[in-house]
Amino acid sequence: MPEPPLILITNDDGFGSPGLHAAAEAVADLGELLLVAPATQQTAMSRAFVTDPGAGVIKQVDLQITGRTVPGYAITGSPVMAVTHAVLELAGRPIALCVSGINYGENIGGGIGVSGTVGAAFEADAHGIPAIAAAITAQISEWRTFGTVDWSAATHFTRLLARQVLADGMPTGVSVLNLNVPRNATTRTELRKTVQGPEPYYVRRRPDPPRPLDQPYQFAVDLVIDPGRLEPGTDIHAIVCDQVASVTPLTWQMTAQTDWVPPAGTGQA
Repeated sequence: MPEPPLILITNDDGFGSPGLHAAAEAVADLGELLLVAPATQQTAMSRAFVTDPGAGVIKQVDLQITGRTVPGYAITGSPVMAVTHAVLELAGRPIALCVSGINYGENIGGGIGVSGTVGAAFEADAHGIPAIAAAITAQISEWRTFGTVDWSAATHFTRLLARQVLADGMPTGVSVLNLNVPRNATTRTELRKTVQGPEPYYVRRRPDPPRPLDQPYQFAVDLVIDPGRLEPGTDIHAIVCDQVASVTPLTWQMTAQTDWVPPAGTGQA
């Protein structure tokens, strides 16, 4: 009999996140699971490779998923490092699919660029692996506290997409499927294809009062939304206004569609 597909489960919330467990359970019966995730919280790391002392240390931490032991590995490092270690060191055979998440906090609009969840999925694509980034809406305060979540809708839609990708492959020209599910969604909620909204969504707040510059500091994050300016068809509009699940096909292509040309005379003596 042919081997079941090998499915990599990773995230940016760290190995202890309940969302990692939920992602694994979502696809547990679709193939053989390999869990490789950062040892600690790595939110907003995008595609960073860290070089801190101790980076790259791997600790085996097997988990019980749907009643069976699944090999798990906690990586000292970023989400993309977890994927890289999985591909180059830990997977005994080719990985058929990467599921990154399920993240505490939606990755939509301008927030996509800094997301470690999406970054890990893009790293999988860089290795030729189809990838899904999955997230559920959450309060900013829950990013590091892991509030109680009903995962049923998020796991349902994650499984739905995973099963399609395993059967049919990724859509032509698509690198990552970016799934975001409202907190109050059910399995009957609409799953809508969207485009990335142009709004920043997550905004860093200016220190108030001004802080001593020689002291460590982390910018506070605010969620900034103007519903009246949101464009229908975007991921932010789907999540914020219509409260439906959003899936956005993403690609590496970052070239702007523009008629702009550089100044004449460039390169002439």
